[in-house]
Amino acid sequence: MTEIDKRIIAFIKKHHVLTLATSCNNNPYCCNCFYTYVEDENMFVFTSDRGTKHISDIAEQDYVAGSVVLETSVIGKIQGIQFTGIISEPKDELLKKVKNAYLKRFPFAALMDTTLWVVKLSYIKMTDNRLGFGKKLIWGELK
Repeated sequence: MTEIDKRIIAFIKKHHVLTLATSCNNNPYCCNCFYTYVEDENMFVFTSDRGTKHISDIAEQDYVAGSVVLETSVIGKIQGIQFTGIISEPKDELLKKVKNAYLKRFPFAALMDTTLWVVKLSYIKMTDNRLGFGKKLIWGELK
């Protein structure tokens, strides 16, 4: 697969809240989560309790979608990504790696009793109006 455009990576790293969309039995749901991005694994890392609706949804469907956006009303500054990927609970060495990355960005999370989750990205579409109205940068493929 091709390398991800560095402008996409820079945008992802600049922000910290994603919207995650799940679906179970054709019932869509979304939530917002603080995240960090582990570039060499190409994955988002976030925390969530096992009992939440979005985490219970992934038992049936682990293919998820989401977005990260810059909140602005200025048309020329609009930026955001839409993504798809596979969500899972990291284990062993990957868990150690993503936990360190998450706690580095959000040290207060060390006080929380919660579970880490990762979304391994398969597709990213970035809209960046600073590059021209409606300009899209695309990496990966939709399922």
